[in-house]
Amino acid sequence: MDSQYDEGTTPAPPPQTSQTSRSETTLRVNGKPHTLTVDHRRVLLDLLREDLGLAGAKKGCDHGQCGACTVLVDGRRVNSCLLFAVALDGCEITTVEGLAGDGEELHPMQRAFLERDAFQCGYCTPGQICSAVGVLAEAAAGHPSHVTDPATPSGEPVPLVREEIRERLSGNICRCGAYPRIADAVEDVIP
Repeated sequence: MDSQYDEGTTPAPPPQTSQTSRSETTLRVNGKPHTLTVDHRRVLLDLLREDLGLAGAKKGCDHGQCGACTVLVDGRRVNSCLLFAVALDGCEITTVEGLAGDGEELHPMQRAFLERDAFQCGYCTPGQICSAVGVLAEAAAGHPSHVTDPATPSGEPVPLVREEIRERLSGNICRCGAYPRIADAVEDVIP
């Protein structure tokens, strides 16, 4: 019989987190520097929501499959539930709360989502908006997608036709099915 179940024995105490599993990390979040001592296992999503009080990015699947947690890291869209915060030391993080900057004016993508009624329950909306902002930057930088015409010159801006928008946003799930209006909102913001 296993000794931990013998009468009169006490189970071993849980292992303690050592100081070596934490590091000082500095992130610029929405333009402001934040230096925190972060557990190496802590993901960016939890740090944003629990440590910095930025609840825009949502925890949906916690596996990087739904896009509800999408934020921008150094201008590129990422699933924040998959990234360890300590690995982002020195990076610029932009959440939906920071898209408009310090001003009262909404970011053009936020305004387009409102004008097009591109949300229903709103749970996925922050991730959808951040992803859409990232899509515009990716296409402008010439990053192809699965549906980009192979004849498109390398490094040239990729035209964001409806099929491109749908493909590029396919990693963001809307359980309410607001996809047509989301695509309309993105089209409204294309320069």
